[in-house]
Formats: sequence, C-alpha cells, structure tokens
Amino acid sequence: MALFTFGINHHTAPLSVREQVAFNAEKLQQALADLTHAKPVREAAILSTCNRTELYCATDAPEAAADWLAEYHRIGRHEINPYLFTYPERDAVRHAFRVASGLDSMVIGEPQILGQMKDAVRAAEEAGTLGTTLHKLFQRSFAVAKEVRSTTAIGANIVSMAAAAVHLAERIYERIDEQRILFIGAGEMIELCTTYFGAEKPKQIVVANRTLERGLALAERFGGSAIRLDEIGDRLAQFDIVVSCTGSPLPIIGLGMVERAIKLRRHKPIFMIDLAVPRDIEIEVGELDDVFLYTVDDLAQVVQSGIESRRAAVVEAEEIITARVETFVQWLSTRDTVPLIRSLRDAAERTRRHEIEHATKMLAKGEDPARVLDQLSQRLMNKFLHAPTQTLNQSAEEERAEMNAFAARLFHLHSAHD
Repeated sequence: MALFTFGINHHTAPLSVREQVAFNAEKLQQALADLTHAKPVREAAILSTCNRTELYCATDAPEAAADWLAEYHRIGRHEINPYLFTYPERDAVRHAFRVASGLDSMVIGEPQILGQMKDAVRAAEEAGTLGTTLHKLFQRSFAVAKEVRSTTAIGANIVSMAAAAVHLAERIYERIDEQRILFIGAGEMIELCTTYFGAEKPKQIVVANRTLERGLALAERFGGSAIRLDEIGDRLAQFDIVVSCTGSPLPIIGLGMVERAIKLRRHKPIFMIDLAVPRDIEIEVGELDDVFLYTVDDLAQVVQSGIESRRAAVVEAEEIITARVETFVQWLSTRDTVPLIRSLRDAAERTRRHEIEHATKMLAKGEDPARVLDQLSQRLMNKFLHAPTQTLNQSAEEERAEMNAFAARLFHLHSAHD
C-alpha cells in the first residue's frame, strides 16, 4: 500500500466548489468507515475545513478513493476533476508537513490548522482507519510543525482571519464599540472572532448556538448573552454585525430573513461575515443594497498583506520541511524491506537452532568440546554462505559485476587492493 493525499483546497478550488465536498464533523467517522469498506483503502483520514477537504490514504488505488469522494457527496467526478489534486508518497508527506506548519494556509503561519489536523487524526483513530503509516505521518507532521514554530518567526505578528474580520468591520463602522454583534456558532473560529471583536468593547454581544448552554458559556466570557438558532429570525434586525461559522449542511440565514431584517432596520446597513463551508448565509444575501457580506475567500485577500513580512521565515520553514521529508521517506522505504529482513532472520534462526541441537547431541555422546565448537562454527558458516555463494557463482556474465559489487556492499567486504 502506497501513501497518497488527494482532495481540493483554496489553492485549487473556489468556495462554491469547496462547500460541495465538505464533511460534517459529526458524520466524519461514518464516512471514513464507508471509504475503507467500499474501496481498496487500508488507512484513511479526512481533513475538512473551510479551506480544504483532503483525504490522506494508504492505498494502491487512489483513483478509486477519488471516485468515492464524488460518490459520497453525490456529484459527478467530472465536476471536481478540474480542482482535484493528487500527491503520491514524497509529495504527500511534504504536503502534510506544510499544512501542519501553516505554510499552506490562506494566512501563512496561522495555528488553527494544527488543531484541525489533530481533530482529523482523532476522528480517524476512533473510526479505526488510522494505521501505522498514517499514524507515523501525522505524528511527524505535528513534530515538524512544532519545530517550525519554535525555530522560525513564522507565527510572529500573525494576521488572523478573526483580525481581518475586525479590520473589514472598521471599514463599514467607524466605531465597533457602538455596534451590536451576533455570533452564530460556538466553535474555535467563532471563539477567536469573539475574542477579537470583544477587545473593541462592542455595545452588545449575543451568541446563537444549537446548544444554548455552550453558546452561553462563550458569551458570558465577554459579558454577553445567548439565544437558540431558531431565534435568529426574530432577532436579526437588532444586530449591526453578524459573524457566522457553524457545521450546518444548509444555510441558516436566508434571503427572506435578511430582507425582513433590513426593512425593520429602515435600511441601516448590516455587516455580515460567513466563515462557514458550506456557507451559513445564502449567497443572494450579498446582492442586497444594505448588506455587506464577506466570505472566507474575501477575508483571505485582506490578510495577504502580511505575507511579505514573513517571507524570510517561510524560506527557513521550507528548508526544515525538506530535510524532515527526506527522513520520513527513508522510513517509508525501510518499511518495504522489513518483511525481507524478518524472513532472513527467521531462516538464520532456524539454522542456528538446528546446529545447536546437533552440537548438543555430539557433546552428549562424549565428543571433544573443542572439536564440537569448531564443527559448529564451520557448519554455521557454510550454511549461512551457501545461498549467496551459489547465487554469485551462477550469476550471468552481464550481471556478475553488479552482483559482486552488491555482495561487497552487503557484507562490508574490501578488495585485496584496498
């Protein structure tokens, strides 16, 4: 089984395509089980975020796994082919290391992806689809990410998506402290956004979440309150800023809901940020005159300005990753020789036990111990060297030089001229 990574991400596909192949976190384990049972895939892990859906697999049939991705989401393979990338072994390892280190993110160096990758590994472990190869790959990825962050300035003065959201809001509203903000969801991204907006001391913070208790736990940290998701329609008109990021497969805020809110607000503008994939806010909402709607791709353009200042750190990080990739690929290659080495040692052990039994019987008959030991060593030497000697003697002329050189290297031999 070979190592492959395939999928789509923000480099290869627009948001409208990415949201079609996103995986709901609650269904991830079942999806992994379905993949490994339906296709010739021995190991699998799925990393699904707002920027990427990537499958890490140990398989000899990467095309079958890619077919499964389209089948699972009930879309034609031809629809995602233009956006799909496939990385074999070495490239797959390099990609995993770069993703974990934040070098493949919209915001270079952002730390959130590392936690998302760990969540993906946890889901694969619980689904029973994380074997030796992928376990080693991800553990090395986490170690590389730690090395990159501790030895380079890749994470210094990072411009996060949450900070970019505040920056955009300030373009619409001169003062954030005069605005009322609704956060939809209570995950890590919303927590980050709440922290950044909360630092601006807004007039009101409300968190809407499917689980009211979890929403309240987040809101109370910033002196806010919480509501249920089904209350959004009645309360939307009260808010100047709306930030949403849930795992809902369908939009939470529709065009009609926003139109009613705008009417109640007497056309006072609403600033909306949709960080979810699939999107939480219907795309048509952005066409309304009094709505400023931004998606993750829009925020990515804002944060690009911070990349130049981190370019030197990126070069250093890439050098670290290149070196670690070589080490991991070497480990992968040695795994291929493990069965041969085990077979060789088993054969040697059988020969050793047989000769020990023979020597023991000779000693029991009263044979001279020195003579028995001498015979034991000679018989072991002859049996160990019989097969390679016979192979060298019987090798064809055109391959004899290569075989001789290989034997010299294998047994650490030196010619008489050395």
